[in-house]
Amino acid sequence: MDSIYQFTVPLANGEDFALSQLKGKTILIVNTASKCSFSVQIAALEKLYQQYKHRGFTILAFPCNQFDHNEPIENANIKRFYQEQFNVSFPVFSKVMVNGPDTHPLFNYLKTQTRGIAQNRAIKWNFTKFLINSQGQLSVRYAPRTKPETLKMVIESTLDEANNDSAFQFAKI
Repeated sequence: MDSIYQFTVPLANGEDFALSQLKGKTILIVNTASKCSFSVQIAALEKLYQQYKHRGFTILAFPCNQFDHNEPIENANIKRFYQEQFNVSFPVFSKVMVNGPDTHPLFNYLKTQTRGIAQNRAIKWNFTKFLINSQGQLSVRYAPRTKPETLKMVIESTLDEANNDSAFQFAKI
């Protein structure tokens, strides 16, 4: 079965990160941009991360410069900027392309799993969000305008589902 675990992606510092390291976690993947009008969501994402990380939740930020050149910062400085401006402690990756012929394979995979606005597979803007369950499967895609704080109930539900699956697996042993 396909999952996000098949992908390795470069962190902002250039190191490769195998998503298989996140098996069992609930993940929110977001294409971000520091100069976007939605960039205030970065701080809200950090609050979500702090609230749920102890329960097996993480956020993966993938900066993207495809939309109105809203991510002009170079890879080496992106993580530092996100930390200084938004106190980000979740993983920040190298800039990616989310549409077009140079789309990163992870985003090609995510887009084939669901449709966005007007049933289109293309990502329309920065801060499109993809919620991944503990098996590495896409659960839900959210539009850029969806505020991170509105996702609390669905994150809790996904985390509870993951915990119930773990308890069931343990009970079978």
